[in-house]
Amino acid sequence: MRVLVTRPESENERSAAQLRQRGHEVVLAPLLRMEPLDTPLGNGPWVAVVITSINAARAIAAHPQLGRIKALPLFAVGRRSAEAARVAGFADVVSADGDAADLVRLISGRLPHTELPLLYLAGEERAADIAAELAPEGLVVHTAVVYRAAKVASFPRDAHSELMAGTIDSVLHFSRRSAETYLQCAQA
Repeated sequence: MRVLVTRPESENERSAAQLRQRGHEVVLAPLLRMEPLDTPLGNGPWVAVVITSINAARAIAAHPQLGRIKALPLFAVGRRSAEAARVAGFADVVSADGDAADLVRLISGRLPHTELPLLYLAGEERAADIAAELAPEGLVVHTAVVYRAAKVASFPRDAHSELMAGTIDSVLHFSRRSAETYLQCAQA
């Protein structure tokens, strides 16, 4: 089967390798581009850092204020985001090994009744509202947007050619935004 993979460049090759191991042919068409932002993180102090995406860890690695926060404990949603945080320079990293609900449970269990806020490193668009989820636990969260997923305007040349020739058997979408971008590129 010939599969079009629409993940951003930072993730598409990993998915492609898994598909190739299963005998599929892969065409890469990253439809979102992750862009780090130099948004000020705020004044702090914070009790810990929270991330719900590998993209947040990658964005903070190049952030001018990384040195101020990398000694803090960091709570990550999953193993891959935890590993990316370690690569970025964080030493005290704990993974929820799950989703946003697992992360909220982990944080509320480890940080009950803290006076200091948490620093949530987030993307412009988020599937979960970590601050709202932790508020009933008495935890305050300061959200700093450190990256955005920018849509591309058109399919990459190879993907466009394959789609026009009708040689693509399936398309993998990994988010609502990538599916919307795919439709916009197809209309264009």
